[in-house]
Amino acid sequence: MKDYQPRPDLLKDRVILVTGAAGAIGSAAAKAFAAHGATVALLDNRQVKMEKVYDAIIAGGHPQPAICPLDLEKASPEHYVKVAEMLDKEFGRLDGILHAAGLLGTLTPLDHYDLAQWSKVMHVNLNAAYLMTRACLDLLRRSDDASIVFNSTREGRKGKAYWGAYGISHAAIENMMEIFADELEACTNIRANSIDPGPVRGRMRALSFPGEDPNAVPEADAIMADYLYLMGPDSKGVTGQRFGV
Repeated sequence: MKDYQPRPDLLKDRVILVTGAAGAIGSAAAKAFAAHGATVALLDNRQVKMEKVYDAIIAGGHPQPAICPLDLEKASPEHYVKVAEMLDKEFGRLDGILHAAGLLGTLTPLDHYDLAQWSKVMHVNLNAAYLMTRACLDLLRRSDDASIVFNSTREGRKGKAYWGAYGISHAAIENMMEIFADELEACTNIRANSIDPGPVRGRMRALSFPGEDPNAVPEADAIMADYLYLMGPDSKGVTGQRFGV
């Protein structure tokens, strides 16, 4: 994807759900998708920040997004079904999902990891991505070219001390992505891939590396070409792959 240049109308008429839409990567991706023609459904539990993303998209003259307030930490399977039903009623289909929601947890040795915190991280990072994808599969099947993109991390691709539930949940995300890709490839127009964005300026990065100069870390806007490639038609037929920025 090096030097990839997305055309301005790359995502014209597409409907894309972005989880974690109030976060650094989720908000940047939502705005980039909208700027390239997509109608974006914003999902997060941070209402004020989500509304700022909504306002920025409207101010840019892009398609009007939808807002889906949902606290992934507390959501039950029925909540994901209700989101899918809302998207069905509003749009009738989905052309893509970006799973950008995530919870860091604590950087703690595994034998000292708090079990309640473990459950929260696993639920937000892994279970929520599974349940949302599962609930939306029928909507994705109605698309001629649907893409599921799972946000990943280098700590999920190689185990690293103290990354605990965060690293393990993303290792499972990688495997789940590959299983979805393998199961869907032969019988649908749905592809699934993961992307490790690398260091990105934002709250999670600051929590992970508190001594780091944030100005030395790129903003999420700088890496959006890779997300546009995976969400758009130029990556049609590419599935089951692990990408990195």
